[in-house]
Amino acid sequence: MIKTLYFFLFVTVFSLGMWACTGKEIKYKNLTSAQFEQLIKDSNIQLVDVRTVAEYGEGHIPNSLNINVKDEAGFPLAVDELLDKEKPVAVYCRSGRRSRTAAEFLIKKGFKKVYNLDKGILNWIEEGREIEK
Repeated sequence: MIKTLYFFLFVTVFSLGMWACTGKEIKYKNLTSAQFEQLIKDSNIQLVDVRTVAEYGEGHIPNSLNINVKDEAGFPLAVDELLDKEKPVAVYCRSGRRSRTAAEFLIKKGFKKVYNLDKGILNWIEEGREIEK
């Protein structure tokens, strides 16, 4: 009886530990500029620039939608109004930091497929990829 109880406790603790570890997985995918460029050729992708309006005006990836992640009240509202949770979302910013924050937010909101441009538009431009002003 005691062996059974110890076994049950071991299995319970082990299962809880495994569950806790899986909850810390990053559920969005970081992409290189080349991978991101290929991805956004798909017309089903929702391309979002999460920088400020001023930054967006200086140059952005063509066909991107500008939703400023730093606008704490406006960003969640815009996400709810403008984006479809059932479609993949590709996000980018200047260097990749803000877009990672946005990607994490989108995952928490229930978006299934979220992609982040690693190293941001700075790397995109450095590699000679197209921007629009």
